[in-house]
Amino acid sequence: MADTPETPILDRISVPADMKSLSDRELVALAKDVRAETISAVSETGGHLGAGLGVVELTVALHAVFDTPRDRIIWDVGHQCYPHKILTGRRDRIRTLRCEGGLSGFTKRSESPFDPFGAGHSSTSISAALGFAVARDLGGAPEHGIGDAIAVIGDGSMSAGMAFEAMNNAGHLGRRLFVILNDNEMSIAPPVGAMSSYLSRLYAGEPFQELKAAAKGAVSLLPEPFQEGARRAKEMVKSMTVGGTLFEELGFSYVGPIDGHDMESLLSILRTVHDRATGPMLIHVITKKGKGYAPAEAARDRGHATARFDVSSGKQHKAPSNAPSYTSVFGKTLVDLAGKDDKVCAVTAAMPDGTGLNLMAERYPSRCFDVGIAEQHGVTFSAALAAGGMKPFCAMYSTFLQRGYDQVVHDVAVQRLPVRFAIDRAGLVGADGATHAGSFDIAFLSNLPGMVVMAAADEAELMHMVATAHAINDGPCAFRYPRGEGVGVDLPEQGEVLEIGKGRMIRDGSRVAILSFGTRLAEVEKAAEALTARGISPTIADARFAKPLDRDLILKLAADHEALITIEEGAIGGFGSHVAQLLADEGVFDTGLKFRSMVLPDTFIDHASPARMYEEAGLSAKHIEAKVLDVLGIAQIGEKRA
Repeated sequence: MADTPETPILDRISVPADMKSLSDRELVALAKDVRAETISAVSETGGHLGAGLGVVELTVALHAVFDTPRDRIIWDVGHQCYPHKILTGRRDRIRTLRCEGGLSGFTKRSESPFDPFGAGHSSTSISAALGFAVARDLGGAPEHGIGDAIAVIGDGSMSAGMAFEAMNNAGHLGRRLFVILNDNEMSIAPPVGAMSSYLSRLYAGEPFQELKAAAKGAVSLLPEPFQEGARRAKEMVKSMTVGGTLFEELGFSYVGPIDGHDMESLLSILRTVHDRATGPMLIHVITKKGKGYAPAEAARDRGHATARFDVSSGKQHKAPSNAPSYTSVFGKTLVDLAGKDDKVCAVTAAMPDGTGLNLMAERYPSRCFDVGIAEQHGVTFSAALAAGGMKPFCAMYSTFLQRGYDQVVHDVAVQRLPVRFAIDRAGLVGADGATHAGSFDIAFLSNLPGMVVMAAADEAELMHMVATAHAINDGPCAFRYPRGEGVGVDLPEQGEVLEIGKGRMIRDGSRVAILSFGTRLAEVEKAAEALTARGISPTIADARFAKPLDRDLILKLAADHEALITIEEGAIGGFGSHVAQLLADEGVFDTGLKFRSMVLPDTFIDHASPARMYEEAGLSAKHIEAKVLDVLGIAQIGEKRA
């Protein structure tokens, strides 16, 4: 347990209304208390530290100026919402962050009226703020009424097309709303692209709007490293006469840049725009991710996501690893392939470290592309790379690939282009909860004609599937694997190319066959040990492929056993559904085969450890054992049912 910091001003605050009586000097002290409380809490729970520390002053200022929850603050993604939670009646639970039964690591409507809109993916906040603003003007009346709508969005999130779609629409409608551009020059990875360069150029812009005079936001007053950013951009802005040109062309009044850690500036400008604004406003605030905590400021990712840590040193308490992570196995295998084939290239959307492509970027930077938070573009970019003769691996988390699904269909599958989708974070992911669960990719990819869909049962199988994907040149394919470390199997020197659409037998048995797709295979084997002790010896097979199915294997299992059970780490409509369709088409059910499919339940599962989440989902070894006993009509006590 970390030492609880002394927080005399914060101790007086239960909800934002309590802040209205504080002086500006006390609000500065409150920010100091909130920062200390955030560091202390995350040291105990782990979580997204740097983003929250970067917006402490902004969070305090917003709640001090606006009337929440009537005024709606929408935090883009939600990584930065811990200080917000501390100030909105949840301080007593802040040390349950991301723990089972505790606070979500993101904003969540069911958790608090101060969370008006849930998030987990980026670039949605401006669309949501506009929706609230229009609902207000049309007379919508939720329980608290609707006042102002304020979107807080990072510079990395502003690179996504959805943010510009929303700004274009907002500028056209002309409704009063506020967009706070939290510009910390860094999303999860260093931001890329023209948008980031444009924001850098704005640092050197001259003040042009009278509202700016209310804030001490001139570039000369900005702390390092922001002045350095301005100096770098100086030559690029000689032709610019005003700042904020792009945003004004979209219909927004632009104010900034403002030092986001200067409470006086923030309070002054927010009070001014609150009193004067009649249409859409964009307030450009420059912050530093990890601000106020040296280990986070010094970290490469500014403390984006941390395990539990020691506050005094910043040293993280990570459990020793017994096996390499699936992500690292993918990254190393891809680098090996790239060394042998100069056509291999890689694409990711702002997650080079999370997908293991940081290894590729270090070794072969000219063939590794981080497109920013732009999954749709990333997929179509990969499609054209394939059409141009390259061998692209498009590496994205399952939950993020959902955002590019239309492009997967139209730009990849319809054209039968050999894009190789490396799908990280497949299945249930733990503390990030429902928004980040990789539940749906089996279903939405297996439905596409010509798509090859694989799932690795262990880290050695992943190596084989990377090699197999590399060898597929006549159409698209995907291979999925979970978050975390592998099961500890011996790894081959290099992956082998698998025969497409062919599974493998794990053990021969009788009466019931279990056909596993993915890493539930380890749980299946545990269940088989328990069943063997009961005198039941199940057959086990690893499907390897959900598309195309191994027809011969499946039909043989069906013919040789009285029951067949499939199991997968995916939602209804995936692997088991395709097996059922095959069995129905072949008339196998007419023979009396008992078929069961074990999938994720038809519900969103809240954050907990992955093991606990799979327990809740009914996909643990004991649930597999129970399913076998049930399908065979054997009671749990081992006696045949009547």
